[in-house]
Amino acid sequence: MDDRTTSHDRLLAPRNAEGWTFLIEAARDLRTVGAIAPSSRALGRLLTDPVTEHGPQPLNVLEAGAGTGAVTRALLSRLSPGSRLDVVEANARFAARLRHLAHAHPRPGDGSDRVRVHHAFVERFDTDRRYDVIVSGLPFTNFAPAQVATIMDRYLELLRPGGALTYFAYRGTRYARAMTATRAEARRHSGVEEVLAGYQRRYATDCWTVWGNLPPAKVWRLRRPVHRTGLATAPAMTGADR
Repeated sequence: MDDRTTSHDRLLAPRNAEGWTFLIEAARDLRTVGAIAPSSRALGRLLTDPVTEHGPQPLNVLEAGAGTGAVTRALLSRLSPGSRLDVVEANARFAARLRHLAHAHPRPGDGSDRVRVHHAFVERFDTDRRYDVIVSGLPFTNFAPAQVATIMDRYLELLRPGGALTYFAYRGTRYARAMTATRAEARRHSGVEEVLAGYQRRYATDCWTVWGNLPPAKVWRLRRPVHRTGLATAPAMTGADR
């Protein structure tokens, strides 16, 4: 029997390990993990597109709720030289895995602090840094409406004027919860959707549906308006859900 590991096996091993890690943590606490599988590459690309749209200039980027690092990998591959990535993750096991991922992806010419992983809740993340791009992987529909509003306000506070925020929500969760959730859970879920809808009306510039994800996901892009006399109404969305 040939026990040599092929290149294909070596490629699949980290992905399989990531999937198992994700499933184990989801079983421990589905409320904070919020999914049954890591984000797909298609979802990762859409979430991180604002990074590449800035071109070669150095950026400050924040990722919150990174999980096992599926979207973090997309960010690492797209960061321009001299950029800084802060990753905030509340799950201790995920945070440890993300630190290993960051160390395994050095880039010549960048300092050792190019990527920093913070084991924290993003609404309590203490920093004086402002970000050009924020990517959120947090499972908003698992939180209380007031907590979602706190997080979204914190995102807008951390964004530079003109900065972009991307986040996603799974499609079909309203109908699934309507069949299985208690009345209190259904009210909480509806309240979260109302909170997010308010931010979408004020700041959304685009949205897309990623069908090639498990489950399918809807990606939203919000932008903090450029300061004049304060935060103003964002420009109208440039495209329909597509």
